[in-house]
Amino acid sequence: MTEKPSEILADDNAILPFQISDTAVRGHVVRLSGAIDEILNAHQFPDAVSVLLGEAACLVAMMGASLKFDGKLIFQAQGDGQAPMVVADYTAGGALRGTATLQSGEITGSGISLFGKGHIVMTIDQGPDMERYQGVTPIEGSSLAEAAISYFDQSEQIPTMVKLAVGRLSSPGEPDRWRAGGIMAQFVPGEGGTRERGEEMLMSEDDQDVWTRAAAFVQTTEDDELLDPSISTETLLYRLFHEDGVRVFDALPVHAECSCNGEKIAAVLGRYSQEDLHDMVENDAIRVTCEFCRKDYLFAPNGERLGEKADTG
Repeated sequence: MTEKPSEILADDNAILPFQISDTAVRGHVVRLSGAIDEILNAHQFPDAVSVLLGEAACLVAMMGASLKFDGKLIFQAQGDGQAPMVVADYTAGGALRGTATLQSGEITGSGISLFGKGHIVMTIDQGPDMERYQGVTPIEGSSLAEAAISYFDQSEQIPTMVKLAVGRLSSPGEPDRWRAGGIMAQFVPGEGGTRERGEEMLMSEDDQDVWTRAAAFVQTTEDDELLDPSISTETLLYRLFHEDGVRVFDALPVHAECSCNGEKIAAVLGRYSQEDLHDMVENDAIRVTCEFCRKDYLFAPNGERLGEKADTG
């Protein structure tokens, strides 16, 4: 039987933590609508790249939801392919953003092949006065979900299963809108679900049976179950784990938000000589565009801030 908290936020733009009965299998489900539509529409990438970036955003949101402090989790994939860099980060409190770098020319690939050969880097940023933690593993697998599983296996030794989905929702008379969803389950026996390195070594035979069963259920999750707004997160979890029982906890809201700052950009420009600033001027102004939200910041030729535009269109 599914245990329900007293109040759960709306499914869209939220992360729902869960636990399989009283076992050490814990996880998160994320459902994104307006948040991911805002992020992806800001860039207008080819669809194959948008899908990959949407998957990265789902992944970092589910991972970041486990942060026990005010900080940021940064996902970065770097390779030699057509999309040599994809970055997404999640800040405690639910702020999500993402971007990608593309090689010139037509995008002919799809999925994780767009990265080419390279590495996945996960960075936990606890703030300016704290040391960063960083894990680096090769990009492996046939999908970003498989690459994430490989990351946890190699970097953290934590048994993990991930499914991700990104697509467009069509409604009569309205423009198509991006949606994204993901589910991640892990074997984390630490108190409160705190991840510890090497959990697989702590698994008893019974634990292994519980994990194998849970991972198999997660693996059966279909894309439409993660994307269809008519299928609630609780319904999905009930479908997967009703035989074993699943507990859900308070949902965490997610929203698209960039941390770019005009004052910081002005401070950076202030370090340049007048000659260097002159070289940056186009149409009587210096334009600086945020790589994440595509907002334009405008500055006078002397570096004084003029204003900003919502986006680059």
